[in-house]
Amino acid sequence: MERNEPLCKPTFCDVDVRQYREQTKISHHWVHCRMGKGKCKQCGKALQGKLSFGSKETVAVSCAWCKHSYHNKDSCFNPERTGEECDLGKHRSIVVPTSWIVKLPPKGNFKSSLRKALQKRKKANKKPQEAEEPRTFIIKPIPTANITPVLVFINPKSGGNQGAKLLQKFQWLLNPRQVFDLTQGGPRMGLELFRKVPQLRVLACGGDGTVGWVLSVLDQINFSPPPAVGVLPLGTGNDLARSLGWGGGYTDEPIGKILENIGSSDTILLDRWNLKVTPNEAATEKAADGKENLPLNVVNNYFSLGVDAHIALEFHEAREAHPEKFNSRLRNKMFYGQAGGKDLLKRKWKGLAEFVKLECDGKDLTPKLKEHKVHAIVFLNINSYGGGTHPWNKSGGQFEPATDDGMIEVVGLTTYQLPLLQAGGHGTCIAQCKSATIVTSKTIPMQVDGEACKLKPSTIELTLLNKAVMLAKKKPGRANVPLEKLESLNVKLAKIIMSDYEQHHYDKELLRQAAVDLGTLDLPVTDLEQLRNIINKFSEEQPDSPKLSSDWCFIDSCTAERFFRIDRAQEHLHFLTDIATDCLFVLEQECPTMPQTPQKEFSSTPKSQISLESIANGESSKIGVSSPSNVKLHGLSLDETVAMDPKKSDARDLHEPSSNRKLPERGVSADNFGIDQSLDQVVNFKSNLLEKTTDVLIRAAKTGNLALLKELHFQGYSLLSIDSTGQTALHHGARGGHKDIVRYLISYAPNTIINMIDNESGQTALHKAVANKHRSICYMLVAGGANLNIQDQKGQTVRMLAAKMDDYELESYLEISTERLPKQHMRPDGGVRRCIPVR
Repeated sequence: MERNEPLCKPTFCDVDVRQYREQTKISHHWVHCRMGKGKCKQCGKALQGKLSFGSKETVAVSCAWCKHSYHNKDSCFNPERTGEECDLGKHRSIVVPTSWIVKLPPKGNFKSSLRKALQKRKKANKKPQEAEEPRTFIIKPIPTANITPVLVFINPKSGGNQGAKLLQKFQWLLNPRQVFDLTQGGPRMGLELFRKVPQLRVLACGGDGTVGWVLSVLDQINFSPPPAVGVLPLGTGNDLARSLGWGGGYTDEPIGKILENIGSSDTILLDRWNLKVTPNEAATEKAADGKENLPLNVVNNYFSLGVDAHIALEFHEAREAHPEKFNSRLRNKMFYGQAGGKDLLKRKWKGLAEFVKLECDGKDLTPKLKEHKVHAIVFLNINSYGGGTHPWNKSGGQFEPATDDGMIEVVGLTTYQLPLLQAGGHGTCIAQCKSATIVTSKTIPMQVDGEACKLKPSTIELTLLNKAVMLAKKKPGRANVPLEKLESLNVKLAKIIMSDYEQHHYDKELLRQAAVDLGTLDLPVTDLEQLRNIINKFSEEQPDSPKLSSDWCFIDSCTAERFFRIDRAQEHLHFLTDIATDCLFVLEQECPTMPQTPQKEFSSTPKSQISLESIANGESSKIGVSSPSNVKLHGLSLDETVAMDPKKSDARDLHEPSSNRKLPERGVSADNFGIDQSLDQVVNFKSNLLEKTTDVLIRAAKTGNLALLKELHFQGYSLLSIDSTGQTALHHGARGGHKDIVRYLISYAPNTIINMIDNESGQTALHKAVANKHRSICYMLVAGGANLNIQDQKGQTVRMLAAKMDDYELESYLEISTERLPKQHMRPDGGVRRCIPVR
């Protein structure tokens, strides 16, 4: 196989956001190796590299995913293997597949096209100093019983900087997108990203503080169900790792073996305790320098006060001052031994019991502390303390200590007992309790899981917070705690009608507001094909809830910056968690039609009898308003429109008695103009629509003054009024982006206004909207019946104009609208029959 330019292995799915479920296959990613390990998969012979600094000959070809290797010769490696599907190797059960990680388009480029992408690259080449906006990712897991992905968090500074080496090894064996450096923003980003992944496990590589950090973030983001957390010990004490069976420190064990142990580990529960600190106002002694709060308010391992906390505080201060002196576990332990020897001689905290009052489960144990003259009080949640010692004597308690028994062990230590702990000694067993209260009257050093500080006189309440799920090394005979599974989601079901979707699908918030609530139900985490049957049944069983038609589809509301529809043919590929969080949106695709304004409401009057009052009085020349008879439609003048066959007109309705007339269901109503006008007045104005024109109506459309436009319309001024350039109010409303004006004109003006062209450029209102990139206006005009094939004086259709304006999203929409338009919706003039949103 010829050596090609090396490429990084693909770690995510880089396709259109709508098509991420269409490509779930993972192919081998072959890389050339100058030195090989192991044996050839084909011939079984060892892979040996040539020890030559000048030679660049590749000995083997290896897959970066499954790690299968072959000799780089035709007899062993067939080039046809290049496109074969990869099974991800022996760690397939914990590797996050690339098809689960979807790369999102940049903001504002939801429906990016090839031409637009090429244009962006050209612009980037012209301005290399402007960095592109970083693209984000979203996880779309496919629930699979035999996959338990592991999320890895590494602290590179832990354990003498061992983490930096392990980071690269984990990235090589796993998907690099599931390995996170904790110095780059902490664990929150990774946990938020993978929170929808079922059966997730977390591996925290660092000290006990790293594990506590991850557990605290899980609490903060309310991760449910919580993942099980394992530990790779890279810290100094590593007491939590010891109690879980992972050992006291990492000793160059193969990473592959560690991953195998994580994949087959046991799940146990760990009690976590809350510390509530309040100042002790009753303290009489003047408080020395100290803090008012502890560094941590949650205990995972232990909480102590006294001489041991004083040693931990000295270690922390020394490491902050000279970090280069604390780059190995052995040096750290030597410092602890030296500081302990000094305190043994000084005996500074021999009178600790005089400044501390202790209550366990409501029982005062202060006399016991004074009796044993303790120098330190330790609250143990695990069986390991101070780097592997066991202060609690099993014979000293009523119950066998356990990590999930809801009880914490209280131990008293003296300066003499501290060094004996390293030789297998024990402290003084004080109590086993479910809650404790400590009252101090002096500034005393304290530590929580190794984080130390001096605390001013305070009252500290210790209570059980919750139980975390932890990963313990496999132990025969131990019962595993069953992990919670996300069997179902309680979601709200909401319906969006097509007209709202077409107008507002670029704005999530507007669509949420326009959605109709259909109720709340529990839905299983399954594919959308099965959910459709459940939702249809639910809709039928709700007598008071709005019904769904047979032609509805699912909407993805959580993947991209905008809502988009899920193709019904792909519903079996998508799952509930892919498209919804707390609310599931469905789209009602049947567009309810609105009673139309009579298209030829003035056609029953002969052409010779039509007289515009303003023109007869000579007002037209004064105000610059042209007669509508000068306006041309596409292939049809207004004079010809007026003279059309009166038999087909709806004007007969206007000559009926007012008592027999009815307003259209969603047409003109008293609400549109004011509650003081009678229904007769509202109807009568329609017979005189073309009797008066005014430039004030044009001005109202230009400025977006809907109230003035309605008032003029009620007073009998024509909505077909034009200015000296032949532009109607719809032209100006579309050009200015005034949605309310356009919506009103589409609803209440004659249909002919949609395709009226101006005198200067021969453009319709849709041309104006496209030229100014008012997409919402374009959607409204298309839904209102605009002709998409009208050409202006330059021979440009609206789709050609959208391409000229570099608005490829709109061009795509207009192209699709033209292709998908059914023939039964076409009008004789080439436009479409209006389908107006009911409002």
